[in-house]
Amino acid sequence: MAIKIITYQEQYAKDFYNMNIEWLKTYFYVEPFDEEVLSKPEKYIIGKGGHIFFAKIEEDVVGTVALMPTHDSDVYELTKMAVSPNHRGYKIGQQLMQHCIDFAKNEKKNLMLYSNTILENAIYIYRKYGFIEIPVEPNSPYKRSNIKMELILI
Repeated sequence: MAIKIITYQEQYAKDFYNMNIEWLKTYFYVEPFDEEVLSKPEKYIIGKGGHIFFAKIEEDVVGTVALMPTHDSDVYELTKMAVSPNHRGYKIGQQLMQHCIDFAKNEKKNLMLYSNTILENAIYIYRKYGFIEIPVEPNSPYKRSNIKMELILI
């Protein structure tokens, strides 16, 4: 199964939305902030200097992830990672993660993310890639997050 990772194209906006909404509904719930960002990725991510990547197998989009700019110009937030249910367990998320790490290194940026400790596999993978836990600020944009992690690349 050859995975190809491509950058954002408008024709895949619906895949970005659908995969993330499915993932959120499976593991948590959709917050108003999620709905707004996911339904308008060009406004909230691309237009603000962020990036969205897609994992494809042949012509099918099977995964996605975003790098959003933060208030710190040296940091991207790794966010909105989702893999289609039929393709979970094939390390597609790890390939997307490695792509983001390589991209951030090339851009001379660090990475940070918000997650939840009930996602034990995800936290394990983040640690495997070198992310370390840092304090979650009181005004975190996500109500469901109870862990914040960073990866220093520069």
